[in-house]
Amino acid sequence: MNLHEFQAKELLGGFGVPVPVGRAAADPRQAREIAESLGGEGWMVKAQVHAGGRGKAGGVKRASSPAEVESLAGEMLGARIVTKQTTARGQPVSKVLIEATSEIAQEFYLSLLVDRARGRIAIIASDAGGMNIEEVAAEEPDRIVTEFIDPAAGLQPFQARRIGFALGLDADHRKQLADLLARLAKAFIANDLALLELNPLITIEGGGLMALDAKIDIDDNALPRHPNLAALADPSQQDEKEAQAKRFDLNYIALDGDIACMVNGAGLAMGTMDIIKLHGGEPANFLDVGGGTDAKKVSEAFKLIASDESVKAILVNIFGGIVRCDLIAEGIIEAVRETGIDLPVIARLEGTNVERGRELLQQADLSVIAAESLSDAADKAVAAARATPGENPR
Repeated sequence: MNLHEFQAKELLGGFGVPVPVGRAAADPRQAREIAESLGGEGWMVKAQVHAGGRGKAGGVKRASSPAEVESLAGEMLGARIVTKQTTARGQPVSKVLIEATSEIAQEFYLSLLVDRARGRIAIIASDAGGMNIEEVAAEEPDRIVTEFIDPAAGLQPFQARRIGFALGLDADHRKQLADLLARLAKAFIANDLALLELNPLITIEGGGLMALDAKIDIDDNALPRHPNLAALADPSQQDEKEAQAKRFDLNYIALDGDIACMVNGAGLAMGTMDIIKLHGGEPANFLDVGGGTDAKKVSEAFKLIASDESVKAILVNIFGGIVRCDLIAEGIIEAVRETGIDLPVIARLEGTNVERGRELLQQADLSVIAAESLSDAADKAVAAARATPGENPR
C-alpha cells in the first residue's frame, strides 16, 4: 500500500526525521489559508498522487503569494496527473500539499528497501538527488552506494560513515546523517515498510539535512498489524476493480488482454495466463480467489471480471483441493444469473467433487463451455475471444 507524500512525512516526523513545514489541503481556499499561516515569501504546491514524475507533469509548482497558491491549487485539484508511472488516464488529484520553500544547498537520493535475495534491508544512496535513480544506476553506477542492515546487529556506525563519505558530506552533516539513518531504519522496521524513499534528501543553506520529498510503500501483508496505516489508504489512487477486489479479499490485477481468468491459487493463475499466451491469446487480468474460497466469493469475482468491457471470454480454472468444485460451480451459476452476461465462459474443474460440479453446470442450462484439460481450456478460450458474436467456439 502506498502513502501520499503528506502522509509519509507525517509518519517520518513522528520518528524525528526533519521534514518541511506544511499541510495538505482539499480545496483552493484551504490551500491559501495554509500558506498564510505558514508565512514566508514562497510556497510549494504539490499534487498528491501515487505516481513519480509529477513535477514534469505540472504537479509541483512554486507560488510567490497566497493568492497564487490558491490559484495553483484550483488548477490541480480535480485534475488528473499523467506521468510515465500512470495509465493514459492518469491519477486524480484530491489533495495538494502546501509547504514553505527551502533554500537548497545540495540534493541527494536515499532509500531503504527490502532486498529479498539477501534477507536484508538495503540502504541505497547517491549524490544524484532529484534525478531518476534508475537512469543513474544504468549510466553512472559508481554514483550509487549500497549498505545492508544485518537483522541481528542492526545499522552500524561505520556503515553510516561510509555512506556519508560517499555522498561527500562534511563532518557535521555526516553526524546528522548517522542519526537520520538510525531514525529511518527504526521507522522502516516498526511499520513493516517495503520502501522508504527520500528524493531528494537535501542540505539546507547554513543548516542541516531535510527530507524534501518522501515516498513510502507498506507491505500489504503486514497491514492487519497496523490498522492506523491501513486507514490511510486512498482508493481513488487504485484501479477501481482492484479496489473492489480488496473489499472481498480477492487478489486481482488488471491487464490489457481480452480473456478474463478466475483461478484459485497464485501459481495456478500464473500458469493459466502463460498457457493463454502460449495459445495466442492475451489475459485480461490476474485473479486468485484463494485456496479456501466459497460460492459467494466466486460470485463476486465473476461479477468483477465480467464488468470489464474489454473482456470477450472468461476462463475459469479451478483445482478443488481445499475448495470443492461443486461450490465453485454454484458461484459461477449465481454470478451468471445475477449479471445476465452473455460472454462465453470456459470452465475447467478438477479435484474434490468435480463430477458434481460439472453436473451442476450442465443442469443450470447456461452457456458454459466445459474443458477437459488446461490446454483444452486455453484453446477454447482463445477461440471464443476471437469468434464473432453468435459463433460457437466449442
